[in-house]
Amino acid sequence: MNIINIKTISEKGVSLVKLVTAAALAMSVVGCSIEADYTDVAERNDVATFGDSIFDLNGVIQTELEAKAGTTFRDYTTSGAMLSGGSLAPSVEEQIASANAANPDITTVVMDGGGNDILIPAMLFDPNKCKTKWWRPNLTSKCKALIEDIYVTGVNLLNQMDADGVENVVYLGYYELPRGKTNLNQAVNYGDTWLGYACDVTTVNCAFVDPRGHVPAADVESDDIHPTPAGSVTLANLIWPVLEPLL
Repeated sequence: MNIINIKTISEKGVSLVKLVTAAALAMSVVGCSIEADYTDVAERNDVATFGDSIFDLNGVIQTELEAKAGTTFRDYTTSGAMLSGGSLAPSVEEQIASANAANPDITTVVMDGGGNDILIPAMLFDPNKCKTKWWRPNLTSKCKALIEDIYVTGVNLLNQMDADGVENVVYLGYYELPRGKTNLNQAVNYGDTWLGYACDVTTVNCAFVDPRGHVPAADVESDDIHPTPAGSVTLANLIWPVLEPLL
């Protein structure tokens, strides 16, 4: 006769709940879209956008920039993208490779990246302890090390774009997260600092656009991560004065 172990069943049930919860949290971070939908042909094939759901989820940053420019750009942004690696969506590194495979003649890039490398692990089980707590009010050394690794990856990607013939990069940073995600803002701030450094030290001409202080909570969706259309318009308006002279 088989003996049913109630404790084992309970533990398995708890594990299943944790797995389902983790999956739901991951989908909230990536914006419920992990399918790449690239625009390989545009009026300005030499201009391409790369990045994650801050660009991709509602698409307003792209359409606003194109409206201001009076032309269209190639678009490789994908919700859920990490800077490098990750299994939820093609990474920014993979987006760049796909763009070069379609047409390597890219001279100007508008992009973001690196946020999901921090947010997705933090929203799941926070293995790097990037969330601050009342008993841990400061960013941990482990989270700082993760962000510094992302910086190295970012510099390498930017340098590779330079080697591939890209002349200019406009790199959008990340704004402060409101409401239930404020415990990630030390990580956001530390990450933006290092992304700014990446633009400073790379061999390609790189301009870092810092959106902190420009996107109020009212312009962030109820997931406390993604911009509303109004927030996306604000981000496009921050990018445009930097991008316009490059076109």
